[in-house]
Amino acid sequence: MNVHNEIIVVGGGPVGSALALGLDRRGCAVTLLEARAKGGAEADARTLALSYGSRLILERLGVWPLSPPPTPILEINVSQRAGFGRVELSAADAAVPALGYVVEYGALQRALTAALSHSRVRIETGCTALAVNGDAQQAGVEVEQAGGRRVLHAGLVAIADGGGGLELAQVKTRDYQQSALVCDIASEQPHRNRAFERFTDEGPLALLPNAAGWALVWTMHAQRADALQALDEAAFCAQLHQAFGPALGTFTVRGRRSVFPLRLKIAAQAVAPRCVLIGNAAQTLHPVAGQGFNLGLRDAFELARLIAVRGAEDAGGSALLKAFFAQRRFDRTATILFTDSLIQLFSKDIPLLAPVRGLGLAALAMIPAARKFVARRMIFGARG
Repeated sequence: MNVHNEIIVVGGGPVGSALALGLDRRGCAVTLLEARAKGGAEADARTLALSYGSRLILERLGVWPLSPPPTPILEINVSQRAGFGRVELSAADAAVPALGYVVEYGALQRALTAALSHSRVRIETGCTALAVNGDAQQAGVEVEQAGGRRVLHAGLVAIADGGGGLELAQVKTRDYQQSALVCDIASEQPHRNRAFERFTDEGPLALLPNAAGWALVWTMHAQRADALQALDEAAFCAQLHQAFGPALGTFTVRGRRSVFPLRLKIAAQAVAPRCVLIGNAAQTLHPVAGQGFNLGLRDAFELARLIAVRGAEDAGGSALLKAFFAQRRFDRTATILFTDSLIQLFSKDIPLLAPVRGLGLAALAMIPAARKFVARRMIFGARG
């Protein structure tokens, strides 16, 4: 077989799996490398916020609907703590059936794995990529699996998840000096398919509707996140109630609380020949507005589409990879700028900024065309 038509995908999470499926459906020979053991990715307890645009991609891949069913988001309520200004973005504003969906990571991964089991994709689990190199003819991936090492060759290597230790591109990072505290909670008032994004002096507090009630993503200074994680349930819920306000009544915690440090990471185009970065390997975003995974899924979809159109002879050719990087630059840059600007604008305790933020939210609430513009950018990205 012509090695130019073979593709190795590193990272078997949702973005890597979606890319492998998309390539397989376009007739490519694909090997998917996953460092975790078989079924390891499906045990992940995280929550994902999928945009409606991501649902359309998953439908094309044959992995929708999911089980258990995702929770639709019909409305997003955006406000700032201790300040005026509030805006409600609705599915009706964007002319879509739902703005997005709250999905269990494990449920999405199970659906992708099931679809892969009926594909021609060769899956290697417990397989860690140690190094990637290449030349004009082929790329090589040195892997470790079951205690042994070997080199796999292909025409293109796509790094979809992680890959930080491979040093394949120049990377810009920004430490937000924040952590995200995440857990499931319940409230006195039902969610009614609403999501909340409430900006506090320390960072955004997001409540996403799910089967348990809500998925909480609360960003704040790292030391405070550690302190809140250590509180007993009653004291933690009291702090949450104080930060969010009385609109939903009292809160109760469902499950354990986890804390994750937050950094912005942006990778340049890969320097290794025949190598491309997508998803978390290309960019890691702040969780505000839930854009990171959706951006990565658009990366996967567009790469598979471009290879189908232009990569019949050589999927890893330099012209194709330059075209992909150029094509994705606008969506990536605009989405990163959007999320980063929200943090810079709404997470600073500067008295003069509060009324400006309030006026901006109030103006957005009064202009339907502006609400539709923001909603559709969140759903479909910068090209939506």
